[in-house]
Amino acid sequence: MPIITIQQGPQPVERKRELVRRVTEAMVEAYGLPPESVQVWIHEVPADSWGKAGRLTFDK
Repeated sequence: MPIITIQQGPQPVERKRELVRRVTEAMVEAYGLPPESVQVWIHEVPADSWGKAGRLTFDK
């Protein structure tokens, strides 16, 4: 049972549904797994809790 973990900033639920659907389809196609065996975990990190290039994403 594969578990795919995605870390990202907050997104609308519609976009997350699409992401989970597409990631699951890719695993099914690549590994020949049943969709029921694929788990996708989304960890959303607020913009004030991560940074890039020395700056908080919140400050951009």
